Order: sequence, then structure tokens, then C-alpha cells
Amino acid sequence: MSERQALSAVLITRDCAPTLADTLNSLAFCDEIVVVDSGSRDDTRAIAERAGARVIHQDWLGFGPQKQFAVDQAKHEWVLCIDGDEVVTPALQAEIQRELAAPTHRAFEFPRCNRFLGRYLRHGEGYPDLSLRLFDRRHARWSDDLVHEKVTALGDVGRLKGDLLHHSEEGLESYLAKQNRYTTLAAEALVTEGFEPSATKLWLSPIFRFIKFYIARRGFLDGGAGLVHIGIGCFNSFIKYAKVIEIRATARDSRKP
Repeated sequence: MSERQALSAVLITRDCAPTLADTLNSLAFCDEIVVVDSGSRDDTRAIAERAGARVIHQDWLGFGPQKQFAVDQAKHEWVLCIDGDEVVTPALQAEIQRELAAPTHRAFEFPRCNRFLGRYLRHGEGYPDLSLRLFDRRHARWSDDLVHEKVTALGDVGRLKGDLLHHSEEGLESYLAKQNRYTTLAAEALVTEGFEPSATKLWLSPIFRFIKFYIARRGFLDGGAGLVHIGIGCFNSFIKYAKVIEIRATARDSRKP
């Protein structure tokens, strides 16, 4: 086997202390670790520095721009983009090293397994949750989306089988707070695009989401955690469009004499 391509692991962080050590330990096989922090108030920076990561401060730019900024700081062309609450499994690590010895594609996606309410979700919306995170930055980049960002790659994308473990927020209160922020950002983006949801879209979207993920993709096999997960997801579908309606109504009211 030939010598593999050098690999930079890149992360964006803010207050990731509870999960960051496990994340960084799983990245020990990488040739460097770059952590771009946006103002953590806990021990995130200290944990990253102790692990040998290169830590850079950058004020928050939005998810897509922040992740692309982190990619731009890497020393190597091949990058692995990981969040501060994710862990690369040994199986995924082995696949990455094997592929980088003789890359068959310029970008790779792999399944992300989400932990929710103490259980790894293996069906429905929670799995396989394919994520494109490994790529040659000369042939791919993060989108400019402030939320629901994604990597856009030139050419075909390869697929690995090993899991990336995602340790979601432990408590429902913090998880719901995060979802509330995400739906607001998503609604604002839709308004910017000129999107205006109909009443039919408002009530059909959650129903279709439930049928697709809980029934067709067997989310019911994940027990109570799977039911709660899809319930929140369906509510997010509804509330995102409701927020679009609210933003538009507020804008109209502000224009009235």
C-alpha cells in the first residue's frame, strides 16, 4: 500500500468541553487538527490545546462560512470536517486511511449515527444521515448557508461504510433550544429567497415527514427515542414555515403608515 495523502482534521467549536476530548482522541490518526473557536466560555480551548490542536479564534460567521474558514486554515489539501460532539469510529478511521492511500474519489460521504435520549438511532430520520465530510478542498467546499450548510463537490462522491457517532444534546431542554435557533435561521433564509408557504404546505409538511421517516424508513424500531425524535422533527417542519409567515407579517406591519 502506498503512503496515504496527508490529512487535516478541522473543527468549529463553541463551548464543546463536555464532548470535545472524545472527539479529539478519535482524530489522533490525522496529521494535524485545526480547531476554529468562536468564543468559548468553558474549557474548550484548553482541551484542544492539550490535545495538540492548532486553535484559532474567529468570530461567528454562520455555519457554512465558519466551516469554510476552518477548511481554509488547514495545511493539507485533504480535510476531514468534524463537529465537537462527533466521534470517528475505528471502522471509519480504517476506511479513511485505506482510501487516502489511493483515492478513488475527491470527496467521500459516510453514515452518521445520532445518539438521542441515551440511544443510538438506527432507523428513520436519525440513520444513516449520510454526511459528506472527507474531501480534497481543491475539488469541494462548504456552502455559504448560515444553517443547513452542506459540502458541494465537483464530480462523483464516494461512500464509506463506517459510522461517525454524533452525541446529540443530552437534555431535551437544550436540544429544543438548539432546534428553535435552527428553525429561526432556516425561516430567515427562506424569507431572503422570497419563499412564501401556503396553508397546505404548513400542515402537509409535518405529515409527509412523519410518513417518510417514521413509517417508510421504520423509525418506530427506535422505540420511544425514535418517536420523540420524529415528533420534534415534524414540529420543526411546521414551526419553520410558521416563522416565515410571522417574519413576513411583521415586515408588512412595519411598512404601514
